[in-house]
Amino acid sequence: MNPPAHLRESYLFNRSVIHEIQRAADEGIYDIRGWGSKRWMPHFDDLVFLGASMSRYPLEGYREKCSTEVVLGSRFASKPLVLKIPITIAGMSFGALSAQAKEALGRGASEVGTTTTTGDGGMTSEEREHSNLLVYQYLPSRYGMNPNDLRRADAIEVVLGQGAKPGGGGMLLGQKISDRVAEMRTLPKGIDQRSACRHPDWTGPDDLAIKIEELREITDWEKPIFVKIGASRPYYDVKLAVKSGADVIVLDGMQGGTGATQDVFIEHVGIPTLSALRQAVEALQEMGMHRQVQLIVSGGIRSGADVAKALAMGADAVSIGTAALIALGCNSPKYQQDYEKLGSSAGFFDDYQDGKDPAGISTQNPELAARLDPIIGGRKLANYLRVLTLETQTLARACGKSHVHNLDPDDLAALTIEAAAMAKVPLAGTDWIPGANRHGKNTDSF
Repeated sequence: MNPPAHLRESYLFNRSVIHEIQRAADEGIYDIRGWGSKRWMPHFDDLVFLGASMSRYPLEGYREKCSTEVVLGSRFASKPLVLKIPITIAGMSFGALSAQAKEALGRGASEVGTTTTTGDGGMTSEEREHSNLLVYQYLPSRYGMNPNDLRRADAIEVVLGQGAKPGGGGMLLGQKISDRVAEMRTLPKGIDQRSACRHPDWTGPDDLAIKIEELREITDWEKPIFVKIGASRPYYDVKLAVKSGADVIVLDGMQGGTGATQDVFIEHVGIPTLSALRQAVEALQEMGMHRQVQLIVSGGIRSGADVAKALAMGADAVSIGTAALIALGCNSPKYQQDYEKLGSSAGFFDDYQDGKDPAGISTQNPELAARLDPIIGGRKLANYLRVLTLETQTLARACGKSHVHNLDPDDLAALTIEAAAMAKVPLAGTDWIPGANRHGKNTDSF
């Protein structure tokens, strides 16, 4: 029911804030949820492309080639990954997701020639069997860590942080700890599990260098070593990861999703993907390592426009998580009545931690998980990835580029002062970059 028209809602103490205060007072514990940040912040939507017209000429769609392939891990690995598209699937654990969902992700990624990633809790037979290229995440928890699986993987991703919770560990509540999940993690069934926020043998960058060396020796220097960081101080973190020997940097912005963590983490820790990406690229450029150490950016990627803008700003590839789950069927109107029974609605469901997902994706309930057909889910994901790729190519051609990696910041303009300052591209219709002179050098004092 709508409130009377004469009532005025407080900005600071609006109905949502009041509800959360009352919930905290009733329950005495912080709110836990999945998904990602819901607050507004500058994003790729605040940038536009400067398509070719007279001063530059576009490429003819469907007749003139625009390539999309990307090579990851060419710095040290003897077997770098060769992808057909610059879009990968982010790490999401078996436990947070059902076995059917993990299989569907593998099937969809393989169909279009890209990678998927294990996540916390180890490697399942389903995802290894159906993923032509599989990245194995090496996390602080060490849940399910198996040297044999390290060797079976095509790349290894050392996770130091996540965009939704940089500085914090993961959660998997007891209702999702099935017999199989418990066995893989060597932990009790039905008991809440929390992943550590840092590696047990980690006290600084020197330890990371030692760990990377160990992983290379275990895998005979074949596998690319990724280092994943949550966006908070990317300029320094990227430089330290490169000096530690990383082949690939995975940068996860604040808009990145999660299976479960404290709401206060999701909304109040980290920096937006837009600002983090620019700092990471600057760090690589200053080291002379841009394009030599590949950069994958994640956190709020939804469309080919997002992909193309990330590449134009200097990323080599992007990674998607939340969008991939939506492509599989998460938050589908098909299950509207089920969402209503949970006190939610299609498009709003974010209680991934409860294990009651009607779409069968973020659950360990056998009856719910059976609702997801991994073959159909994989086909839908592949369709979505193809659309992202086609949209990226369309925008690159419009800017006159024969490879999506030829996009650069000169192809972009910003619609807001915030986005111009964060991305270091001019405000549309001007040559002004807030905080920089015409040559892009910083002029602000601190």
